[in-house]
Amino acid sequence: MFVARNGVFLEKEFLKREKSGQKVYLEEVQDEPVGKDSTSDANVVEQVEIPVAIETPPQPRRSARIHELRGDLLLLDDDEPATYAEAMMDPDSEKWQSAMRSEIDSMGNNQVWNLVDPPDGVRPIECKWIYKKKKDMDGNVHVYKARLVAKGFWQVQGIDYDETFSPVAMLKSIRIILAIAAYFDYEIWQMDVKTAFLNGNLDEDMYMIQPEGFVDPNNAGKICKLQKSIYGLKQASRSWNIRFDEVVKGFGFRQNEEEPCVYKKESGSAVVFLILYVDDILLIGNDIPMLQSVKTSLNNNFSMKDLGEATYILGIKIYRDRSKRLIGLSQDTYIDKVLKRFNMEQSKKGFLPMSHGMRFSDKQCPSTADERKRMSKVPYASEVGSIMYAMICTRPDVSYALSVASRYQADPGESHWTLVKNILKYLRRTKDVFLIYGGEEELVVNGYTDASFQTDMDDSHSQSGFVFTINCGAVSWKSSKQEMVTDSIAEAEYIAAS
Repeated sequence: MFVARNGVFLEKEFLKREKSGQKVYLEEVQDEPVGKDSTSDANVVEQVEIPVAIETPPQPRRSARIHELRGDLLLLDDDEPATYAEAMMDPDSEKWQSAMRSEIDSMGNNQVWNLVDPPDGVRPIECKWIYKKKKDMDGNVHVYKARLVAKGFWQVQGIDYDETFSPVAMLKSIRIILAIAAYFDYEIWQMDVKTAFLNGNLDEDMYMIQPEGFVDPNNAGKICKLQKSIYGLKQASRSWNIRFDEVVKGFGFRQNEEEPCVYKKESGSAVVFLILYVDDILLIGNDIPMLQSVKTSLNNNFSMKDLGEATYILGIKIYRDRSKRLIGLSQDTYIDKVLKRFNMEQSKKGFLPMSHGMRFSDKQCPSTADERKRMSKVPYASEVGSIMYAMICTRPDVSYALSVASRYQADPGESHWTLVKNILKYLRRTKDVFLIYGGEEELVVNGYTDASFQTDMDDSHSQSGFVFTINCGAVSWKSSKQEMVTDSIAEAEYIAAS
């Protein structure tokens, strides 16, 4: 056992150093002879031997994220700084400084806050900087992004906010309109709203401290009274969505009743669809002048970035062959990222996500403390969640296997973990597979459904599955366990089709 007296933490010392030092060697300090003056030894760690048997505590569960030590700073994954101090010591500090200045300028242009004296009895919420390297479809960094966010967890419901719900476009809605665009050879343009949440209006009185690194020296004692919503506030997304809805309806768009983030504008034979996913916008239509007018209207109301022809959205590559009226969707870059994250980029390539005849149950969950301890170190839920995003975007072929694997996230066993790894091996072999729309002579919706009888070994529930296609490509799919026990395959099929 080691007893530390007057211990000193070295974190701040690390941040102040300018040269790299990956290891710190601590010398063993022996007790001084009695009578020797040791008042100058302020920061001494003494080693005291105590003849007591101490059981080694279990090691805590560690994150599986890839870490790299650079210049005394521990950076995660893509070497993105976690704090303002790390950003200033990063080799790309000038780019981060420029990104932060751009964010502050955007807030000034949007008149997000005013500096005021702190009101009596008001505790302002804190804020912090978030840093992100945005990559293109090939995985290359093309934008250094710095975002100032409020620590919204300090907010009190009923005082600082009320409603928080905000809709986003469903991925199946995006696929449906892309399938229609491929059939009619529509234009597909993409735009991005810069600092989208700063456009929302606040109904509550909110106060925030001044951002780190940008404190006004002439008003250091003042705080920010927020006039607009800011990232991190619980109502920020809702405020932005309400403002955007008001604006686009003002220049002729009608909101879809079933999908609140899909809008349509018609004028004679000209038609334009607008799809909103938080701050990403797809403009799809058959009339270029009308599309240009929509772009102009958006630019007049918000700070926009014109991305031209849509090629990459929400981690999905969009390939197009207009001569054949084909559109292909792929997530090879995303799958590569997932494989690298879980150290499976060099694994074997699987031929099936789940072998035929494989059965899983709760009996395969850990039965001993040692097994459970070993499985607690496995990033089971993280892998299932990462695969799930690929499944709901472009990979219906892993729906069934993922449906089975996701049932055991609370207490996975070795067999369940092997299933998840097999899905990743299959994705590695098929990462270049496309979801393709095009080639159909008539634009119709086709639906297919099926059921397997009592496939769950624990509760004898059956499995349902369906897929709907438009223009020869899947736009909606699902594979899930039925909610009730059926007595026959016909009953299971009926429930699947209902």
